[in-house]
Amino acid sequence: MNVSVIEFPGSNCDHDVVHLYSSVLDSKVELIWHSDRDLKNPDLVILPGGFSYGDYLRSGAIARLSPVMEEVVSFANKGGLVVGICNGFQILCEAKLLPGALLRNINRKFLSQFVHIKLENDQLPFTKNMKSGDVITCPIAHGEGNYFADAETIERIEKDGHVVFRYCDAEGKVDSENRVSNPNGSINSIAGICNPTGNVVGFMPHPERSVEEIVGFVGSASGLPLFKCN
Repeated sequence: MNVSVIEFPGSNCDHDVVHLYSSVLDSKVELIWHSDRDLKNPDLVILPGGFSYGDYLRSGAIARLSPVMEEVVSFANKGGLVVGICNGFQILCEAKLLPGALLRNINRKFLSQFVHIKLENDQLPFTKNMKSGDVITCPIAHGEGNYFADAETIERIEKDGHVVFRYCDAEGKVDSENRVSNPNGSINSIAGICNPTGNVVGFMPHPERSVEEIVGFVGSASGLPLFKCN
């Protein structure tokens, strides 16, 4: 599998993704700078976490205007596989490849902690090695991770099965009012969504940091199956 990882000024999780795909999954990886227009013929494009452009205006708002995003949007609209992690999820929403927005965390504080997320949709290229109900334990690290959309959009993505992950407790129980299991206050505990065709996925947590037992801490390697999409 050929994987292209997009680098923006302020990206800081790009090399986590490079390590995952090059060293753990033995894939070919290209780092693509934000001003480039050549995606290097990828099978998969990853928009990593970080603080693109210092999160000025709002997270992802400037990054979505980068020249490379024209190519990412075109790639996605042709059916190419695209994943946005944390800041990458914010950028995908700003680029209108995914609906909704990521607001300030409900407690107005930056959150850096481990969470549990439950898989809701196992019919995607990214989730075919998992089954609905599986729980991943991994970190979050964001100040604007509170997923929000208008009532009509929420009803649609729920009805159409476009919610991919929800925040939950260790046993998989979901409670959107529980600030332990849903710390940022996301509507319906939504942690990740996909587009209608299932080729674009975004999520706020960092399962790429829970792909090796030796460094995954409490998450161990629970996130690894998510990235085996070839």
